[in-house]
Amino acid sequence: MNKLFRSRSNRQIAGVIGGLASYTGVDASLLRVIFVICLLMSFGTFALIYFVWMLIVPNEEDVIR
Repeated sequence: MNKLFRSRSNRQIAGVIGGLASYTGVDASLLRVIFVICLLMSFGTFALIYFVWMLIVPNEEDVIR
């Protein structure tokens, strides 16, 4: 079973997209492009979602596997 975490190795800002890529098995670059497009189209709603995700999801080293 996969665990959801913020990546330490595949991170640009806080590791949110890298952790999501690891969890889903989708390429992180593709998820980042999709996120930026959604961010521009949502007038900042995705920025709020990213910030909340950053606060809620634990770091990679804090997850017990």
